[in-house]
Amino acid sequence: MTEALSIDLQGVGKRYVKYEDTPMLVSRLFQLRNRTRRSSLWALRDATFHVSRGECIGIVGRNGSGKSTLLQMLAGVTAPTEGTVTVRGRVAPLISVGVGFHPELSGRENVYVNATILGLSREEIDRRFNEIEAFAEIGDFLDTPVKFYSSGMFVRLGFSVSALVDPQVMLIDEVLAVGDLAFQLKCFDRLEQLRSTGATVVIVSHNLNAVRRLCDRTLVIHDGRLRHDGDTVEALSVYHELLGEPRELNEIPADDEPRAMDVATVEDIRLLGPDGSPTHHFATGDIATVEATVTMREPVPHPILGLAVVSDSGTHTYSERFVGFDGPERVRVRISLTVALATGSYTLHVGLGSRTHAMIAKPAPPILFFVTGRPAVSGVVDLMGRLTVDGNDADVSAEQ
Repeated sequence: MTEALSIDLQGVGKRYVKYEDTPMLVSRLFQLRNRTRRSSLWALRDATFHVSRGECIGIVGRNGSGKSTLLQMLAGVTAPTEGTVTVRGRVAPLISVGVGFHPELSGRENVYVNATILGLSREEIDRRFNEIEAFAEIGDFLDTPVKFYSSGMFVRLGFSVSALVDPQVMLIDEVLAVGDLAFQLKCFDRLEQLRSTGATVVIVSHNLNAVRRLCDRTLVIHDGRLRHDGDTVEALSVYHELLGEPRELNEIPADDEPRAMDVATVEDIRLLGPDGSPTHHFATGDIATVEATVTMREPVPHPILGLAVVSDSGTHTYSERFVGFDGPERVRVRISLTVALATGSYTLHVGLGSRTHAMIAKPAPPILFFVTGRPAVSGVVDLMGRLTVDGNDADVSAEQ
């Protein structure tokens, strides 16, 4: 069993020491000795999991939850404070844009340096160089010092070297997010090829579509603890439950957004499932209910409650305006919706305006939710397609 594992973590934790200095000017003013205070910060604690050869696993979590620390320990960049980390096979880490590149060397020279570090001989690099060059698609810049490269060019070259040296374990930390869409799709195809050859792939990303596409299994890390390890759809549901706290979402409108009159509030917004209980996870076809408290502190002619749903790729999937109440008053409103969406992550936005003013209340924090769709349906909207063969209906979600 042990030989079939690529990665084995047992009770792993990582502790950092924070140094808090007294400002020198303050110390001199009050003739105090400048003492440095130290405190401990656990970035990760008690992480235990195993990854078999050929698995592609995702790691998701809030910023600062410990994801990158975990990947750095897998890459051997930092050692655990407690527990053991075992990684078997040639490791190709892609954990930061430009890491491992010497700024004064050209792209060509950096290919040879990085591939050598990853364990290839000069002859092996010579044989694979044309393939690496073609995959990177950086043209004449290959002989330009990499200090002049954009972040996208760094990623192209770094991924090309890491993915084309036949790694047995590949570690990726969010860097593909800076590449263009066409290159990302090519990277996804290459990662799937690596999986088919038995390589292990670990991906840390906020791009949930990428995680859902590539990973059958996903870890959820929250506040330095492993909160879930299992099926990706279930893991993303847990992740969305943790993201339900509004503190991570932008609550300050951008400068180019219309300013609210601030004569009303929309608060205590909840998403309810078919059974009437609060939830952040729905199945396609469910009836979802949006509840909110609307308070208007002065009369507003023709108030309008607006509702919008946006996918995690930024696609505006649905919006509607509702009328039917006047101010000043405090009311509890309920809106019922059919969740006609495909598998994906979405945000719900609720706002209050009027026919004479775009907004009469400050925007409420959006609510994140996840939809588990029918297996055969892709895209954003599920149009509930049906196949009829000689008068007999067949479910579009039947196994392909």
